[in-house]
Amino acid sequence: MARVKGFRRGGDVREEAPEHSMDPRAMEEPPYRPSVIDNAIYRNGERVDNPGSLADAFERLKQMPDSMAWIGLYRPKEWELVKLGEEFELHELALEDAIVGSQRPKADRYGDTLFVVLRAARYLDEAEEVAFGELHVFVGPNFVITVRHAEAPDLQGVRRRMESDPDLLRQGPQAVLYAILDAVADGYAPVVAGLQKDIEEIEVQVFGGDPSVSRRVYELSGEVIEFQRATAPLVGMIHGFIAGAPKYGLNDELQSYLRDVADHAITVTERISSFRQMLQNILVVNSTLVTQAQNAEMARMTEVSIRQGEEVKKISAWAAILFAPTLVGTIYGMNFDFMPETHWVFGYPFAVVLMAAVCLILYTVFKRRDWL
Repeated sequence: MARVKGFRRGGDVREEAPEHSMDPRAMEEPPYRPSVIDNAIYRNGERVDNPGSLADAFERLKQMPDSMAWIGLYRPKEWELVKLGEEFELHELALEDAIVGSQRPKADRYGDTLFVVLRAARYLDEAEEVAFGELHVFVGPNFVITVRHAEAPDLQGVRRRMESDPDLLRQGPQAVLYAILDAVADGYAPVVAGLQKDIEEIEVQVFGGDPSVSRRVYELSGEVIEFQRATAPLVGMIHGFIAGAPKYGLNDELQSYLRDVADHAITVTERISSFRQMLQNILVVNSTLVTQAQNAEMARMTEVSIRQGEEVKKISAWAAILFAPTLVGTIYGMNFDFMPETHWVFGYPFAVVLMAAVCLILYTVFKRRDWL
């Protein structure tokens, strides 16, 4: 349940990089050992070479103009990305975005190179949270470079899929970009299912009167909002690729594939919008149920207070009735020699009758006022 800032928790967390100068001369160069997951050269849809370094890959491309390089990096250092930019002449603004990170999903074109930022997502069942990771893709005329900062998406799986389909792979970098977009969009489906399960559990908690449900709704709302930010730009991005198909050479087959990815992305965004509405409704229902419970408790306390008041009135009435004979008896019990009523022959009967009369009068008054 969420709590998302920058990149996510667990294995997908990456410290936010500070702003750095793009001048490579300002950096001290360590030994060149790039964090390359896979580095391959393809020709006609087949892997033909596995260069040992990025510089070797660049040289192979110059030697084989009709080939394509597909390079995968995982959490590279800043100096490694600067080296990459030097070898493949990547635009400094795109390279700076890749170094700094924490970018929104977008697609920017710098000359012949397309720079794409994607936010992949995974649902963590044990923690019941959504883990987000940032993926940068450089797509050139004859190369694709992926810079991955998290476990998702599984780009090795994307590579295996493409290598098993030479007809698709021979369509070049645009086909690889489609496969990456498709993998990211497919990765959203388990997240949607996980969030749906969480919402169903929350509904049970709400109607079960669980007092901790408000916090869970709040946290899940944060997860859904962050997920919406990650997925919403994808639809417009893909539509932009399709609109630019004639200019950048996307054939009809790739356009069809991209439209399919766009359909999946639209479905996800619609589900996320419905999740936000459902969570808002759940908050309203929970607030109503909490208010009703509070009102019921207040009514119960008021009823108890009223009953206590009735008991107090009865006790007060009987105390007043009993006080009357006590008062008379106290007067008669005073230790004075000159008290005519104490030497009167009818003094005792008079005192008893007086006490009885006062008690009867008080009883009648309290009875009429419903104190007894």
